[in-house]
Amino acid sequence: MVAPMEQSIHRDPALFYWILFPITIVMILTGVLRHYATVLLATTPKKLELPAQREQRSLLRGINLRSNASAISPSAFAARKNHMISAYKEGSFLKDPQNRGKPAPNPMTDPAAMEGMMGMMKGNMAMMVPQTLIMTWINAFFAGFVIMKLPFPLTLRFKSMLQSGVATRDLDVRWVSSLSWYFLNLFGLQSVFIFILGNENAANQMAQQMSQMNPGAGVNMFQPGQDPDKVFQSEAENLEVLEHEYILKGVEERLLCSI
Repeated sequence: MVAPMEQSIHRDPALFYWILFPITIVMILTGVLRHYATVLLATTPKKLELPAQREQRSLLRGINLRSNASAISPSAFAARKNHMISAYKEGSFLKDPQNRGKPAPNPMTDPAAMEGMMGMMKGNMAMMVPQTLIMTWINAFFAGFVIMKLPFPLTLRFKSMLQSGVATRDLDVRWVSSLSWYFLNLFGLQSVFIFILGNENAANQMAQQMSQMNPGAGVNMFQPGQDPDKVFQSEAENLEVLEHEYILKGVEERLLCSI
């Protein structure tokens, strides 16, 4: 059986040093600068007042009760369930009980919501502006170059990912274009950034996108413009319809049967 001929391209060896290395170095330096720019632009979150903390922790307590209900006995679950449902329906945990039943305030007039929107806008600017400039730079100087060949075989599904900007149908899928090398660096330099900046860095593209999708995670249980009373009523309904099943029910029989 005749082995298939390996495809070869005569390339200038200087392309490896004048395209691959500059793109990689610029991407690393851009990530470091983006990290420090994000740190400088970040605003210190304001400390929540005690009623606001109580309101959020009470909702989190009900969520935890539903999630871990099987770990407590039926009597303990019933006592906690009845207490939480009655408190939710009576509005005992609300930060402003006098505003119960009134329409939710406009988030555009809420200073905390406006501050969160400004912080998210700053993060978007710190992420989009450098990437736009680098993309323009690569398209202007390095578009259409094939810079390297991967040493392992790949399927045709990787062709569109590795050969962006090179419109050749017969080119081996292992060849990598300069534009594709940019995208590979964009999503593959996380380990380098962790080594340089530590685990809690703002240089990672994917981490920034995930944090912007849910900017209030771990800080505020309520979204801007959301009525806390309606959220508590919904949580009370979730607790009412929850069917409790104790994880240790009949454990003695199960243990004896397994022996």
